[in-house]
Amino acid sequence: MIAQVIINTTAKKLNTIFDYNIPKDLQEYISIGTKVMVPFGRKKDLEEGFVVGLKETSEYEVKDIAKLEENLTEKQIELAKWMAKRYFCNVSDCIKIMQTPGTRSKQNKIQDKMINTIYLKDMQSGIIKSEKQQKILQFVKENEGVTIPEIELFTDCSRAIVNTLIKNGFLEVVETKVERNPLANKKIERTQKYKLNQEQQKAYDKIESAMDQKKYEQFLIYGITGSGKTEIYLQLIEKAIKKNQSAIMLVPEISLTPQMIERFIARFGKEQIAVLHSKLSIGERHDEWERIRQNKARIVIGARSAIFAPVQNLGIILIDEEHDSSYKSEANPRYHAKEIANYIAKQEEIPLVLGSATPDITTYYKAIKTDTITMLELTKRANEAQLPKVEIIDLKQELANGNHSMLSMDLYSEIEKNLKNKHQTILFLNRRGYSTFVMCRECGYTVKCRNCNVSMTYHGYQNKLKCHYCGQEEPIVTTCPECGSKKIRYFGTGTQKLEQEIKKQFPSSTTIRMDTDTVTKKNSHEQILNTFKSQNIDILIGTQMVVKGHHFPNVTLVGVIAADSSLNIDDYRANERTFQILTQVAGRAGRGNLPGKVIIQTYNPQDFSIQSAQKQSYKDFYETEIALRKQLKYPPFCDIIVIRFEGKNEGEVKALALESYNKLYQYVKNNEEISLLKPMPAPIDKIQNRYRWRMILKGNTTTKINELLNNLLKEIYSQNQKDLRVMVDVNPNNMN
Repeated sequence: MIAQVIINTTAKKLNTIFDYNIPKDLQEYISIGTKVMVPFGRKKDLEEGFVVGLKETSEYEVKDIAKLEENLTEKQIELAKWMAKRYFCNVSDCIKIMQTPGTRSKQNKIQDKMINTIYLKDMQSGIIKSEKQQKILQFVKENEGVTIPEIELFTDCSRAIVNTLIKNGFLEVVETKVERNPLANKKIERTQKYKLNQEQQKAYDKIESAMDQKKYEQFLIYGITGSGKTEIYLQLIEKAIKKNQSAIMLVPEISLTPQMIERFIARFGKEQIAVLHSKLSIGERHDEWERIRQNKARIVIGARSAIFAPVQNLGIILIDEEHDSSYKSEANPRYHAKEIANYIAKQEEIPLVLGSATPDITTYYKAIKTDTITMLELTKRANEAQLPKVEIIDLKQELANGNHSMLSMDLYSEIEKNLKNKHQTILFLNRRGYSTFVMCRECGYTVKCRNCNVSMTYHGYQNKLKCHYCGQEEPIVTTCPECGSKKIRYFGTGTQKLEQEIKKQFPSSTTIRMDTDTVTKKNSHEQILNTFKSQNIDILIGTQMVVKGHHFPNVTLVGVIAADSSLNIDDYRANERTFQILTQVAGRAGRGNLPGKVIIQTYNPQDFSIQSAQKQSYKDFYETEIALRKQLKYPPFCDIIVIRFEGKNEGEVKALALESYNKLYQYVKNNEEISLLKPMPAPIDKIQNRYRWRMILKGNTTTKINELLNNLLKEIYSQNQKDLRVMVDVNPNNMN
C-alpha cells in the first residue's frame, strides 16, 4: 500500500504529493489524515508529513514511512485541500492550523502536565511509630490522590514525615496527569433562560426548524445593539446539547471572550465549555483541544481559529459580530472564518448563524437580494431600553470658538454631569500611544522607523518612540537630525494623551485605559473590564476593544473623540468601518434602566456614514453605500484580489511584479468581467526592511481565475526567486 504524503514545509516548491510505502506493521494504523515521519531527500533527520491519499502502487521507487504521529480526519484533509486552492497557500499550511496546539512544531512539543499524587500502599508494612504518621495515613485513606503540599496543609505535618512513610512502604507516589483548564477558577452563579420576546422567538423558531430537519441553512440575525442576540444563541446551543450535539460560538475579539464565557458558564456550567483564544498559554490550548476531541466539552467559544476545533457531532455554528475584520486572518493561510464555517456547515448539513447590529455589506446584500442567507430581524432592545440619543459636534466650530482641547464643550459638560451622578463614561479613540507622529517645525522632517516607511508613534509612559508595524523602539528625538533645529513637536492624539488630559481636567475622577499597550499580560482584558464594572470606575478610555459586545448597565455616556480617523484610511470600506464603529460604540450607552447619550466629535459632520450613525439607521447607510459600491464595482459586486510582492531588493521586487502583470494580462485582457490594475508600490512601501509592491485584480473569483493564480505562483517559485515572496489575498482587510 502506498501513502500520498504532503511534507510539512512553507516552501512553495514542495507543495506537492510524494509517494511512500506503508510498512506491513503500520498498514492498519495509517489512513488519510495521519501525521507521519518520513525520510526526505538527503537529510539525516526525519521530516514531518501528512497522508492526503492512499493508492495500491506507485510508478516511482519509494521509501518507507518511518513512524506515525497524530491523526486528522479525512474531512479535515479535504478542507485543507479546499483552503489551499481558495487562499493560494500550501496544503501543509492549512493542515497545521487544524492540529492540536503544542504539536504543530517539530521541536518543543507540549507535554502533558503531570503532578505527583500520594496513594495508600500497604498499611501492614511496618510499625507506625507516631500520632502524626497515623494522622497522615488516615487523611490519605480518605483522600487518595492528594499532593504532598495538600497533606502538609490539612494535617499540619511536615514533608519529612510524608517522605518517611513513602520510604517505609506505607505510601506510594503516582504521577498523575492534570488538565490545564483556563476556566478552573471561574465561580459564577447559574442563571435560567429568559423568555424570548416575539421577534426573538420568531428568529429562534426558524433556526430550530433547520436544526430539527438536519438541514444546512445560513441565517443573519440583524438586530440593533441590545436586542438580545446572545439569548437566542444560548437557547439554540441548549437545543443542540439536548440533541446530544456540539456547538461552536465564534467571537471576534479576545476582549469579548470573558463576558461571553461568563454568560455561557452561568447558563451551562463550566464542565462542558471549552475556550480557545491566543491569550491562553499553549498548554491550556493543548488541553482544551484534547477535551473537545474527547467530547468532554461540547460548547466551544473562541476567536477565529476555534472554527477548526475537533468537535464531535457538530449541531450548529454561530458567529457573533459577523462583520468584524478580525475573522479574516492576516497571516498564511489568509482564510476568513465565515467562509470556513460556511464550508463546514454545508458538509455537516447544519445551520450557520451570523449575528450583528451592523452586518457586513456583502452579508446584508446576500440576505435581501439572494436566497443564500435567510434574514431574521430584531428591531427592539430586549429589555425595552431606549436607544441612546446621539449628538454630533463639529470640531471646526469648536476651534473657531477658541476651544483647542481634545474635549468639545458639550462632551466636557456631559462628563462633568456623569461624574456628579455617579454614572460611568466610555471615551473611544482608535489610536494608541501618546502622539501619532513627531515632526521638526523648522524643516518638516518626520521621524520614521528605520525598518518601515511609516511614522513612529510617541508613547509617553515609556518615553519612547515605537513602530506599530515591526515593534522597533527608539529614544525620543530632541534635535532634528536633518537641520539641527530644537523645534521638535509632537502631533496627533492617542489614548495615552487622552488619559493624561482627562486626569488633568477631571482630577478627582477614576480612569482606566484599554488598548494594545495595557492588555499584554494574560487575562489583562478580563481584569480591566471587571475592574471597570465592579469598582464602578468613572471613565474607561480605549480603542476599538471597548466598542463591541460589552454590557455595562451604569454606562450612560459614550464620547467618540475623533470619528474621522477611520474615514481617512486608504480602503474602499472606510465608510463602512466608520459607520460600524460608531454604531457599535454608541450601543454601549444606556443598556440598563438609565437613558444613554453619545457625543461624536468630527471635522466631517455631513459625511453620510456619520449622519447614518447619528440616526442609528443601518438601512440608510446601506442604501447609499451599496449604490457607491455598484457604481465603482466593489464587493459584493466582485472580489478584490491583492497580489503582493516583497523582497529586500526593490529592483528585483519591481521586476517580478511587472513580469507577473504581463503574464496575467495575457489571460484577462479579453475578459470584460475582470480588470487588472498595473503594479505599483504599496501604500506602505517598506515594512521590516522588505520592499513591497502590489497588483490588484477585480472580478469574481471563478475556478478559472483561481487556477490561473495558483499556476502563476507555482511558476514564480519554481524559478527559485531567492528572497522574493508573493502573497495572494482575496478581499483583504488591509489594502496596504
